[in-house]
Amino acid sequence: MLERWRALIPTREQIGNNRWLRWLSPYLGHPKLWHWSRRGVALGVGIGVFFGLLIPIAQIPFAAAAAVIMRANLPAAAASTLVTNPITFAPVYFAAYRIGAWVTGEKLDPPTPSAGTAPPAKDAGIWQRITALGTPLVVGLAITASLIGLASYLLTSIGWYWYVRHKRRRLRRS
Repeated sequence: MLERWRALIPTREQIGNNRWLRWLSPYLGHPKLWHWSRRGVALGVGIGVFFGLLIPIAQIPFAAAAAVIMRANLPAAAASTLVTNPITFAPVYFAAYRIGAWVTGEKLDPPTPSAGTAPPAKDAGIWQRITALGTPLVVGLAITASLIGLASYLLTSIGWYWYVRHKRRRLRRS
């Protein structure tokens, strides 16, 4: 299965030869960004999940930049940002709002307009609705992204360790 994933991921050479991404070539040349090691992949997954949960847009560029800076596996960081997608977006943000409201002590109901303001338009964009939720959502997203990002780093590292250990035991038996 890992070999199939590797076949789908572009190589350094393919990115370097792409006319739109050629300018990134000096930053993407470090071998650790493309090496499939336990530390690199676990760090890449942790970074990707963190940015995937923290911000609603431009998750992949932020995760890729952090992976380059921290020398984590770049494909793992980019792929793990997909933890939030159109199916998981609403439950993740609702849970983050509830956590943030609990931490900040705010009411759990979404804010309603005060008497002096006009009611929100029914066709208000999703971004306006999200920003109307304010502090509880931001706090909840920061807490959720940090905890789940750290947990995904630890689980990936432990899972990789157990997989290698199991594989070595099987090889010794045969």
